[in-house]
Formats: sequence, structure tokens, C-alpha cells
Amino acid sequence: MKDKMTGVAVLSGCGVYDGSEVHEASAVMVHLSRGGADVAIFAPDVDQMHVINHTKGEPMEEKRNVLVESARIARGKIAALSTLDVAGHDAVILPGGFGAAKNLCTFAVDGADCKVNPEVEKTIKSFHDAKKPIGLCCIAPVLAAKLIPGCSVTVGNDQEEGGRWPYAGTAGAVGKMGATHIRRDVNEVHVDTANKIVTTPAFMCETKLHEIYDGIGHMVKEVLDMV
Repeated sequence: MKDKMTGVAVLSGCGVYDGSEVHEASAVMVHLSRGGADVAIFAPDVDQMHVINHTKGEPMEEKRNVLVESARIARGKIAALSTLDVAGHDAVILPGGFGAAKNLCTFAVDGADCKVNPEVEKTIKSFHDAKKPIGLCCIAPVLAAKLIPGCSVTVGNDQEEGGRWPYAGTAGAVGKMGATHIRRDVNEVHVDTANKIVTTPAFMCETKLHEIYDGIGHMVKEVLDMV
């Protein structure tokens, strides 16, 4: 048993179509809690790319702030990403959701030519340079693909398989960014041992919620085991 509680930073949002996928973020925090980790939640203090009416899947004529919205799922216990000190944390985990591709980077619009939010880029590169584990699920692995040359990640499958993997095209974009895509099922993880990156498909797959939860649990366990 470790003498010191593992400290894990989580980058969050709130809302699958314009922020973090809520079930993924919650699963990450439940599994971290079960693993005995000390969790701190962060988000960039920027406007969302847009706001989506989740009952219709359509944009709304209003603006919302990523940090303010993230505070909802963090139960108010959150800090601006600009204040994250890598030295004070043993690992970082990024849940998925369209917000990762809209607010943390521009992948939703620009694909493989995307740009990454400067604070997010600094965070991921700093954890990588410090040889500290990085966990990502759903669409979030594109951030590692963009920022860490030669890394390997999974976003699930590169074939739609009758609609089970509706975002299968993402695997091709991972390759265009210079990373290697590894096929994994929803309850599996891929571990890039050399770069200390752990990824799992989560809601890149159309499947039952408990399978998403289980896959994220494996990802969290691998991250904590690397610390």
C-alpha cells in the first residue's frame, strides 16, 4: 500500500455535445475514488465553441464559459486550468465528449489539422515531459495524437460495423497526425508504455452504459498502476 495518496488532475466540462460526456467524467471520478486517488478538477477559462440544446442537438443563441459549466459536474470544486501545477499531481485524465474536440482543440472543425488550446497543450506536454501517466477516453485521445509525436492510442475501431462505431473515421485522422491507431473494443484499453498514455474508446462506441463504465475503469486502473 502506498504511503501517499495519488494525486490525479481531471480536465472536465459538462454536456456531451458541447462539453465533457457526463457519464464518462462521472465514471472517471468514481473509479479514481475507488482507487484511493486524490482528485482535483480543472477546466480552461474560455468560452465554449457553441452551446447545444441537448433535447434537439441544435446550437443555441447564447454563450457559456467552459470553466463555469464544468463546475456543475465538479460540484463547485474546480480550478482554472491555468493554475494546474504538474509537480503537484501524479497523473492527468481527460474524459471525452464533443467538448474535447470543440473547446480543448478544434478537431471537430479542422480534423487532423486542428489546433490545441494553449493551456491544454501545455498541460499534456508537461505531464508527458515529467513522465507522468496520461489517461484519455472517447475522442480525447486525438489530443495525444496531435501533441505527442509517434504515440499510439485507441479510439475504438476504424470500421463502423453497422453503426456500432459511428465515429470510426477518427482512426484515420489519428494516423494523419503521426500517431498509430490500435483497435480496441469498448471494454478494453490500449497502453502506450513508452509514453505512459492509456486510452479507451468509451462513447466512440454505441453500446450499453455499463460497458463504457467498465472500459473507463480499466483505463483508470492502468493509469494508477503507472504512478
